[in-house]
Amino acid sequence: MNNNIPVPTATGSEKTASDEAGSAAFQHDVVRNLVCRQGRYPDIATAQDWYMALAWTVRDRMLARWTASVQNYALHHVKVACYFSAEFLIGPQLGCNLISLDLESEAREAMRAFGQDLDRLLEIEEEPGLGNGGLGRLAACYLDSLATVEIPAIGYGIRYEFGIFDQDIVDGWQVERTDKWLKMGTPWEICRPDISFYVCFGGATQMLTDEQGKLRVRWTPARQVKGVAYDMPVQGYRVNTCNLLRLWKSEAVESFDFEDFNAGDYYQAVEEKVVSETLSKVLYPNDEPDSGKRLRLAQQYFFVSCSLQDMLRLMDASHLPVERFADRFAAQLNDTHPSIAVAELMRLLIDERLLSWEEAWSITQRTFAYTNHTLLPEALETWSLPLMQSMLPRLLEIIYEINSRFLDEVRRTFPGDEARVARMSFIDEYGDKKVRMAHLAITGSHHVNGVAALHSELLRETVLHDFADMYPERFLNVTNGVTPRRFMMLSNPGLARLLDATIGAEWRSDLMRLNALAAHAEDAAFQEAWRAIRRDSKAALAARIYKTVGINIPPDMLFDVQVKRIHEYKRQHLNALHIISLYSRLRRNPSLDIAPRCFIFGGKAAPGYQMAKLIIRLISGIAEVVNNDPVIENRIKVIFYPDFNVKNGHYIYPAADLSEQISTAGKEASGTGNMKFMMNGALTIGTLDGANVEIREQAGADNFFLFGMTAQQVEGLKHQGYRPAQYVESSEDLRDALDQIAQGCFSRGDKEMFRGLLDNLLYSDPFFVLADFADYAACQERVNQAWRDEKRWTRMSVMNTAQSGMFSSDRAIQEYCEHIWQTSAVKIDPVEF
Repeated sequence: MNNNIPVPTATGSEKTASDEAGSAAFQHDVVRNLVCRQGRYPDIATAQDWYMALAWTVRDRMLARWTASVQNYALHHVKVACYFSAEFLIGPQLGCNLISLDLESEAREAMRAFGQDLDRLLEIEEEPGLGNGGLGRLAACYLDSLATVEIPAIGYGIRYEFGIFDQDIVDGWQVERTDKWLKMGTPWEICRPDISFYVCFGGATQMLTDEQGKLRVRWTPARQVKGVAYDMPVQGYRVNTCNLLRLWKSEAVESFDFEDFNAGDYYQAVEEKVVSETLSKVLYPNDEPDSGKRLRLAQQYFFVSCSLQDMLRLMDASHLPVERFADRFAAQLNDTHPSIAVAELMRLLIDERLLSWEEAWSITQRTFAYTNHTLLPEALETWSLPLMQSMLPRLLEIIYEINSRFLDEVRRTFPGDEARVARMSFIDEYGDKKVRMAHLAITGSHHVNGVAALHSELLRETVLHDFADMYPERFLNVTNGVTPRRFMMLSNPGLARLLDATIGAEWRSDLMRLNALAAHAEDAAFQEAWRAIRRDSKAALAARIYKTVGINIPPDMLFDVQVKRIHEYKRQHLNALHIISLYSRLRRNPSLDIAPRCFIFGGKAAPGYQMAKLIIRLISGIAEVVNNDPVIENRIKVIFYPDFNVKNGHYIYPAADLSEQISTAGKEASGTGNMKFMMNGALTIGTLDGANVEIREQAGADNFFLFGMTAQQVEGLKHQGYRPAQYVESSEDLRDALDQIAQGCFSRGDKEMFRGLLDNLLYSDPFFVLADFADYAACQERVNQAWRDEKRWTRMSVMNTAQSGMFSSDRAIQEYCEHIWQTSAVKIDPVEF
């Protein structure tokens, strides 16, 4: 019997009988999960019920691949890449998993059969807010790529019950709301109560001699916390590899004290449970108060200790000796947050596995590698000695010993240079003594990488210069990348279909194939199709803007977008000053020839960062004035899009015409939003900072709007003695913009509201906003002229997408595998489900 006889469908397309059987099985599984896991039947099921049932059905197929992957890894003792990160902004999962499993059309048809709309169900999904910004988004991209290029991998982090805050804008100010991403439960995680470890805090240590006469240390902690594993499967794109994100939830060792309860003290009886579970309660508290600093350090130690204990458990399960630990695992420290792992692995190997110091140090250095994400010295984490002593006494002893041996090596390498010794020491002796965590990470790692070519160069020349002198072979660059699955295929399906039709679908697995688009950049028919897709994306974003903030945006305006964490070095206030200047010029001359433009901002300010919050208030104030001025009408609009996250990014990246990447040169490590915009055809206006340098090289200078001082010029001006006022004196437009702010034009007449911001700019301007203003404004005029030429702008847009292939996270991960981890791809056989 032929099971592949074409069967007509309702739309007239042809489908094989085996396809029909697969579709029927999928629908059956959805109903089964609706009934057996949700406790609902179709007639009473809500949209949330259908979403959960569909997600369970997809997860079942992922878990079949995950078990096959794990079995294969264990059988062949493969080397596993372990990505240690305090943040994973993984975004909504259902859409990406459907794409990776090639189940999107099947799911859409199944949901239609049940009277449900797949797009509506995708909107229901809560986004796990397990990160603050780019660091967490990068980690999520890397997990996606690790699975897609078939590298055995585990991501390790924290299961924050409450993620990064949800942001509202109330009366122009940022207001933080609790991110309850788990309020409806999540279908993607699996609780593993059998995989749990104890983590120690406080107490004291004592020296003792073991049975072999060797000196050992016993740590008697003041308290312990239990970490319980929660797993999320990470599916590779159109492969059978399914890897793992393992997040740790803190629990009390004893959650209820019956002795206290029987004595009548109920609150004391549950206190230990409350205190212990605080560790994974919330993402990154405000770390200004001592209590915040204690919690943040505790979180970091908690998750790396659980993760390293888990890796040792896997070694034991494989019956491999601990001496082969570095052969089985490569552990990447994503910034300084997990750097305490260097000391913790030493503790585990020396105190618990009874290895010698030399054996343990060799294993530790061969296991770890460290990614640096900042050029800001203040962003390199330090912890006060009293805090470390009170919380992690045994770890501090180990850090002292590593430092002592390391400084002996420094003195041998650079004899007589005690100033260098002081700079390189793990202990900052100036003022309040602190432990420099970046120094620990560098010394305990076999490789240290920056995340863009310029960033890596500046690291070697500035903040890590001494270490690069001593260990030049350890330093290298791996430019960041982002996943095209989420940020092109899922976010921009219209563009994905056009690319398939024009250059074939192979680009989905090899983004360098986008180069073939360059041959079509001048083609009139292709340009029109390109513009049509962009209009649709802009109309979709305009509709969301209207629904969210009540402002109507004509989609034919130039969408000028700056969405990222709000920070002075990212210079959202430079953008704001230009908008004020442009608005003033239009007020003076309503017939001024400018392209209609909508300025779109988005991003969150850290709750304790008052200057960043003031920048948000300024942007909101400008929007209030500009959007309600009848003289301006639809010439310019200003939008602050609240609660920028991965989910909102799905709409913003495809709709942007101009990507604002205007940080002070030498301050941004790389950026990843710049890459997402480029992939989707946005043009960049930017400084030579971070990955902008490589984006400009790839796109071509003619397809990039460059302005501003270089990093070298910034340093030169700083050493000359920067005087911000001279730039105000020489620019009438800048002077007028600052005067309007001072006069309360954007604060409803309150002349004091922005006093702190103005004083910062006029008397300090640490990020050279005023120095770059004139060149930025001139560059924006070049943008205005280019936008007027539709064919030229379209060609530039196409060329940006065509040359974005190197910014795939697949390429970045392959570089990590080849140059740092020494890991290889492992093919997983097809799985029957």
